[in-house]
Amino acid sequence: MKYENTKEYPCDKFRRMCGMKRKAVEIPNAKHAVEAALQEISRRKPNAKNRVDPVVERAVLDFAHEQPAYGQLRVSNELRKREVFVSPGGMRSIWLRHDLATFKGRLKALETRMVQEGIVLTESQLAAMERAREEKEAHGETETEHPGYLGAQDTYYVGNIKGVGHIWSLPDYVNIVKRPYPI
Repeated sequence: MKYENTKEYPCDKFRRMCGMKRKAVEIPNAKHAVEAALQEISRRKPNAKNRVDPVVERAVLDFAHEQPAYGQLRVSNELRKREVFVSPGGMRSIWLRHDLATFKGRLKALETRMVQEGIVLTESQLAAMERAREEKEAHGETETEHPGYLGAQDTYYVGNIKGVGHIWSLPDYVNIVKRPYPI
């Protein structure tokens, strides 16, 4: 039988025409079947052939701890000077596997390593920690001499009246006080 126009037939009719039969699946133990069905099978297993050499990966991780402020390209160039060849993309994949892809993640790993191993931080590591600490602080803080000198008001668009134009509402003026004042 030729299978030229197989899409014209429903599945059952096609099976009958080809002499195919449906196979029943036997489940010896229903509990194991439920557990097997609930396992996550959507994730692909990593291909070990695509991994870099463990020596290179160790060098990348050590350099990430040495210089947490450096990005992928700069780390790749610095390691190239040390005769360790890895691309910036390969650098990122290594960092992603070890949760070091962001500056914040590299600092967190450095802090845990410092606590566990008791290492002393270098100047560049201290500078990176200080930079992160400065970024965490609030920017644009303003102190006022007296209450009422600094305030905020919010506006919102109400609508448009023909001949008048846009109508905006100006709700209350809110006094902003950074520190408590004596009464």
